[in-house]
Amino acid sequence: MSALLAASLAGCAALMGSHPDGVTVSSARAVQPADNWLPAQQRAYAPRQVSVPLCRVEGTIEGNIGFELWLPQQWNGRYLGAGVGGDAGVFNYLDMSLRVGEGFAVASTDSGHKASDAHWMLDGKARQDYEHRAVHLTTVAARRLTERFYGQPIRHAYFTGCSGGGRQALKSMQNYPKDFDGILAGAPGPNMPLQSVRMMWFALQQKWNPKAALTEADWDLYSTRAIAACDGIDGRRDGIVENPAACTFDTAELACSEGQDGSSGACIPAERLDMLRSIIAPLTNADNEPMDGGLFPGVRTRPGPPSPLLRAMWADAAHGDPQWDEDKFDRTADLALINRVMPELRADRTSIDAFRRAGGKAIIYQGWEDPSTNAGPTIDYYRRLAAENGGLDAVSQTARLFIVPGMYHCARGPGADNFGGSGQMAFPGDPERDMLWALIRWVEEGKAPASVLATKIEQNEQTFTRTLCAFPHSLSFDEGGDGRCESDPVLEKMMLGRGRAEVDCPRLQELRSANQIGSAVAQDWSPKLAVSGRQHP
Repeated sequence: MSALLAASLAGCAALMGSHPDGVTVSSARAVQPADNWLPAQQRAYAPRQVSVPLCRVEGTIEGNIGFELWLPQQWNGRYLGAGVGGDAGVFNYLDMSLRVGEGFAVASTDSGHKASDAHWMLDGKARQDYEHRAVHLTTVAARRLTERFYGQPIRHAYFTGCSGGGRQALKSMQNYPKDFDGILAGAPGPNMPLQSVRMMWFALQQKWNPKAALTEADWDLYSTRAIAACDGIDGRRDGIVENPAACTFDTAELACSEGQDGSSGACIPAERLDMLRSIIAPLTNADNEPMDGGLFPGVRTRPGPPSPLLRAMWADAAHGDPQWDEDKFDRTADLALINRVMPELRADRTSIDAFRRAGGKAIIYQGWEDPSTNAGPTIDYYRRLAAENGGLDAVSQTARLFIVPGMYHCARGPGADNFGGSGQMAFPGDPERDMLWALIRWVEEGKAPASVLATKIEQNEQTFTRTLCAFPHSLSFDEGGDGRCESDPVLEKMMLGRGRAEVDCPRLQELRSANQIGSAVAQDWSPKLAVSGRQHP
């Protein structure tokens, strides 16, 4: 055993025990991988093998907030928080294992509960910890332990996360502006309560009207045809739509002709086509007033009944009743209820003066074709962020948005989906291909990213790359095939609050002013189509 490793072992074990602010370290041990090492396996955020020596710290805060901190023997002076999505309850071992080898001290929290607790949302403290407290308290504790272990201050602190982890990144910027020098927020769902209303409502619509319930084949057909119709607007036909907002698609093309029943997957019967049109149009309330801006062409959603996570949110958190009857779901009343019960679940505050004054930087990224946290609300949040912080030129000195063509939720899809985001392949030390390192260069060297090169990996092989442009720019191809980022007039109109939804439905602007809706940047507004079946709130 080397003298350096022996010293690390002793310093690691010294972290055991009680610490200020309710922090307890239950285990602190040096890990010296013989070849490769893995922590305990878990279904979500499954780790990659780790081959560097480290100190593994496991602990709790206030008794219920679990955290892990990995301290590499060769430290780069930086701290990295790794967020978790969904309903959390686990650690982000994936990003921890990907980044610890680059020299980051990395930490993650389970957000204040365990995944095995199906009804944790009944607990008020657990809900608050999930909303925002757990990440902040973990950051305070982990930074203190990191500096004690290394005997020197952290030079810079960063955070990476996607989906719920992206929401955690935005909450850190908004609520705790001094926690991180830079945040990387993927698919953050800034107004998650409203997004959840959309998901719950249309899942119930299909439950209540089974003949109109869309199949996987229906969604495949719609997505394929819409992408084919919209492909090529960037100057290249490659199966990837650079800017779906610049495109329209007539769903009438999908209708079955006489004698067809849709069983072949080549068309969609009338009842199911009405349901599709209802889903992609703006969500409306009981008075047929729009609550959001609908979906961009080609964006698909999750078929089938409401997910268990959605049900827990409405039953346990909103109503405090695991036996709550989901058929009594009310779009308007239940949205107001969850906003009262979990007021910090939303991550759409635009006041970031303290973060800006501290020199903080934020990179937000989002898939155009994300079916879970749709692109419209993220674009609308960035628009409002600019409007309330001195305009696009001013806000782009602090925050930049990248919308990824052809990417689903955090990854996957036909587009290039590896660029150093949370859970993706890392490109260590390369700010041209890795958004975390682009963020680091921005914070530490003052060079803001105008573009990042994304990579498509299929069967462990790189198949193509694509340049991602900072919003409101998009990629355009010339005759020679070389792509370049250019200002996009459609996206510029969105930044001015003049997306197609506003043009076609001024009522959206009125509702937003009253803070009743989140996004109005999406497909042309049309009234919600009626489907057969009983009426619901």
